[in-house]
Amino acid sequence: MQLREQRKPKEICYEENIIDDVKYIVDMMIWAFFVSCVIPVSLTFWVVALRVNTYYGDVAPISPWRYLFALLLPVYIARNGYRKKSLDMGGAIAALVVGFIMTVSNYCFCAALLTFFFTGSKVTKLKAEKKRLIDPDYKEGGQRTWKQVICNGGIATELAIIFMLDNGSREQILDFQNQYTSTWLCLSVLCTIACNCGDTWASEIGSVYGLSHPRHILSFEKVPVGTNGGITVVGTVASFLGGLVVGLGYYVTLLMTHSYKTLEYAQPQWPVVIAGGVAGLVGSIIDSILGATLQYSGYSPEKQTVVDVPSQTTQKISGMPLLDNNGVNLFSGLITALILPSVFFSYWPHV
Repeated sequence: MQLREQRKPKEICYEENIIDDVKYIVDMMIWAFFVSCVIPVSLTFWVVALRVNTYYGDVAPISPWRYLFALLLPVYIARNGYRKKSLDMGGAIAALVVGFIMTVSNYCFCAALLTFFFTGSKVTKLKAEKKRLIDPDYKEGGQRTWKQVICNGGIATELAIIFMLDNGSREQILDFQNQYTSTWLCLSVLCTIACNCGDTWASEIGSVYGLSHPRHILSFEKVPVGTNGGITVVGTVASFLGGLVVGLGYYVTLLMTHSYKTLEYAQPQWPVVIAGGVAGLVGSIIDSILGATLQYSGYSPEKQTVVDVPSQTTQKISGMPLLDNNGVNLFSGLITALILPSVFFSYWPHV
């Protein structure tokens, strides 16, 4: 009996290892299938683009190498994000679509998106144990679903498609005087990404590093940590820095994809960094206002935490149950993208 009891844990461990190996093999087969489709799919896109250019001569054909890069990079990022639990399977597939469109349209869009993804994943994992106490729905590694990917990157993706249809697939010098529409679209994409990054930094850093209780953005009363519409000084500063980092990623890529002579005779491009910071700050404030009014926050004595679903046992703090967190992110990104580019036009320095 003792020998059998001693063998049981070993048998269980052996079975668990077999299951893990099978999951790993299935995972590798799935991503191998995606990679095997990359080259034929990229060539198919290229052939279609050539046919379109035959009938509409004003549409410049896109290089097959750009298609290949735009497929390989999202596959690599999505696979790593899935393995590190930054994305679930649905989120990884949605990230493939969003990443492909952003990369093929403009490398600067891709750089801004990658900056948001990597920094957002890092700050989400900060002090995970403390965040799990605050948010009962917190997932290991800050794992994002397809809804979160679409709500955070959907507006930017649509704007990138409009940019590509209007200007083709290229990196655009920001010039309001000579290319107002394309510059407005570029800054709109930047603003919505910086908005979501700034909000992520604010909520993830402010909730665990805030030196004081958050205050409601409308009433300025102290509210529990995790309340929608609650702001802190640390979180507010973090939102500006998060947007600033996105703007920096956009600016560096802009410098790398244009010659020195082109940049010398163009309008100053460095304000795009400041624009990113402003978009992160303003977008986070808009997000907090929407969260404070259109998203329910209540305190649950049973769970001893803030919840966003009303019930008979919860004590209401603020807001109406009209939007969830994904809806708030979607609308805050849209509002930021529509308003701020016109504001930047008024203050953009001219040569």
